[in-house]
Amino acid sequence: GCLGDTQFCFRFRRSPGRKVSLCCFLDQLDKDLPVYLKKDSAYYYGYVYFRQVRDKSLKRGYFQKSLVLISKLPYVHLFRTMLKQIAPEYFEKSEAFLEAVCSDIDHWPPPVPGKVLQLPIMGLIMKLRIPTYRDKPGTTPIVQNMHQADAQISMALPTVHEVDLFRCFCPVFFHIQMLWELVLLGEPLVVMAPSPAESSETVLALVSCISPLKYCSDFRPYFTIHDSEFKEYTTRTQAPPSVILGVTNPFFAKTLQHWPHIIRIGDIKLPGEVPKQVKVKKLKNLKTLDSKPGVYTSYKPYLNKDEEIVKQLQKGVQQKRPTEAQSVILRRYFLELTESFIIPLERYVASLMPLQKCISPWKSPPQLRQFSQDDFMKTLEKAGPQLTSGLKGDWIGLYRHFLKSPNFDGWFRSRQKEMTQKLEALHLEALCNENLVFWSQKHTEVETVDLVLKLKNKLLQADREHLPVKTDTLKKLQTHINDIILALPDDLQDILLKSGTT
Repeated sequence: GCLGDTQFCFRFRRSPGRKVSLCCFLDQLDKDLPVYLKKDSAYYYGYVYFRQVRDKSLKRGYFQKSLVLISKLPYVHLFRTMLKQIAPEYFEKSEAFLEAVCSDIDHWPPPVPGKVLQLPIMGLIMKLRIPTYRDKPGTTPIVQNMHQADAQISMALPTVHEVDLFRCFCPVFFHIQMLWELVLLGEPLVVMAPSPAESSETVLALVSCISPLKYCSDFRPYFTIHDSEFKEYTTRTQAPPSVILGVTNPFFAKTLQHWPHIIRIGDIKLPGEVPKQVKVKKLKNLKTLDSKPGVYTSYKPYLNKDEEIVKQLQKGVQQKRPTEAQSVILRRYFLELTESFIIPLERYVASLMPLQKCISPWKSPPQLRQFSQDDFMKTLEKAGPQLTSGLKGDWIGLYRHFLKSPNFDGWFRSRQKEMTQKLEALHLEALCNENLVFWSQKHTEVETVDLVLKLKNKLLQADREHLPVKTDTLKKLQTHINDIILALPDDLQDILLKSGTT
């Protein structure tokens, strides 16, 4: 039913066991990205530009064609902009034009976070900057346009990944805070939309509303009955999985009516008038295909409603504030809400780190202490979200629910990995500050060889796991290894110089 041109995006699982040479290159860049932009090795994104127009000369009476760009990278805005430039011309000019596009892409620089990149595409230059984990959350460093002489051929992208939040949330304006809770807790959510464009934009907006937290469950911006997970996700023999599905097929109204939270949206229009207050609807009212737009759920939010944000956005509509500015207000609101929620967890997890004085060069790095739900809950009385948020409600209940969710599991694993790597890095520095040659002179050859092999493994680990270690520390350790080896007998020197990197 989508006449004309439509753009949307979908996401699908990768076949397990397939090795891709590009992965290791992207892994290196991944370490500098904010957590929500890191690639997920199990999934690909498909970015689509679809055209459907009447054409009596064709058997079906319509010209229907899609140009699909497949990538591991969640850079929605970049690829959407790019397809807008090339797809219409491709439909006119066909394959030779695509070859020329691919040739342009082959000359693109690597997608290094933090650098201003210039990407040539069919006579145009797109300028953009991929965020880094060092950027202050909620800020977008502006990419300046080129010199006046190049202005005609240059296009500066304000973002590589963000969607128009306000436009997406407008149909469910009064429920944004409840939707934030549902996404935070990894609850099963279905978005029923009139077109793939609205379905995919809304799902991506939902996933991004808990930023800078990463949404750790599966999400499908546009899900169809042909997806290989169709049976797995629509079965009634078990509870719905933690996933956000965007669908357009009316068939899903019946298949997914047992799901606990359903968002129905009509056509997304730019709001010229203040949206009317709409109550949350009961799921039993969703039996028919012509159900009205709204949120269907029996979920009771943990937090009291924030009337302030609703008034602020309503006022913006009345004053005809640009949708970009409304999106900025909404993004800041979600960011402050998420940060108020996550700061107490960050503070508690940081306390699980052993003290630096516990790190000895002659012992393995100490372990992190165990996460205790009870201990964490005790910290909330004095250092809870009330320090940064004026919102009242059952914060404790929200935390208890969150600690059982995939989002907590993903967040905690990531923090655990970072802290373990930090301990490994501190251990390496402690080793560097020791006089290892002096130590080896007082020990047997067997013990010295054992030390050399251990130090070599440490260097390999630092490289393999991208440990947060200064280059000077690694060079110093390499010098220690060489000095110890040169103090050994010749036959041992030969063996040790040949084994591994030196």
